[in-house]
Amino acid sequence: MKRIFFIIALTLIVTGCGHKAEPVTIHRFEQLLFANQGNAADFNSPLINYLPDNPEFMAMVADFVGDPVVHRIYTVTDSLYHDLSWLEQDLGDAMSRAHSICPEIDYHRFYTLVTADFGNYANRVFCYGNDMAIAIDCYTLGEVAEMQMFGVPTYIMNLCRREYITSDCMAAAARSHIELPDDDLTFLDCAIAEGKVLCFLDQVLPSTPDTIKIRYTADQLAWMEENVENVWGWIIQNDVLYSSDRSHLRNLIDDAPKTNAFGEGSAPRTAAYIGWQIVRRYMKKSGVTMEELFKETDSKKILNESGWRP
Repeated sequence: MKRIFFIIALTLIVTGCGHKAEPVTIHRFEQLLFANQGNAADFNSPLINYLPDNPEFMAMVADFVGDPVVHRIYTVTDSLYHDLSWLEQDLGDAMSRAHSICPEIDYHRFYTLVTADFGNYANRVFCYGNDMAIAIDCYTLGEVAEMQMFGVPTYIMNLCRREYITSDCMAAAARSHIELPDDDLTFLDCAIAEGKVLCFLDQVLPSTPDTIKIRYTADQLAWMEENVENVWGWIIQNDVLYSSDRSHLRNLIDDAPKTNAFGEGSAPRTAAYIGWQIVRRYMKKSGVTMEELFKETDSKKILNESGWRP
């Protein structure tokens, strides 16, 4: 229970940077905890549940960092990511572009941390206010063979690599600023929301391959490009477009090795790809700004005004 409590506490951690096109500063919470490197004052925030003057809390910290498995995860992580100057530069550049097209996106504080909680992969990057935290240990899963011991599915491990970190951070920033409909989300709502994220990445990461932004292999992207007409036809014929049945939509929305309805070799995250094409066309035809796009919650309007069909 102590370990679980500490991991929950860590999920409130956040970090800092401005919007100038210069390297941001990433504060390394895991190095402070495991190697006593860093200044505790850098983590003095009401959003950080770090209580160095609380004996009970610090006892939980000691249990966490003293766990041999957790300590090994930190060692592996630090060997790969001890120096994150490249990420500070990449995030500085991307955040500058983001702020110029959507001034509300203005992250001030960035942290990395080790959670040893790989089951919570979906929250590997999380935002609160103007702060962002990166569970940097997640990005060892696809880099170090030893990390296979944790039983994470191969398709997830393949997405947990260094080249995805910047894109994942910027995607998290976008999602935290996209307004969603009040009603239960339909397939179209989810597709449009992810399409907004991907169009945002088009602008803030202009040199990043589409495969990284949408988290596809080259073969998966090629499959989707070749089969998008059939995929769209299946969505329409099976009344999926306006369905809000999450149990039926999950495999069309979430990370997966394939889309079950389309068989082996198919691409996953069908909603994201479809939404990307719709929103790209909508932005081109309407001339809306990124801020306006993020605030528009009428997915049907975006689809209809885009005129997109494969």
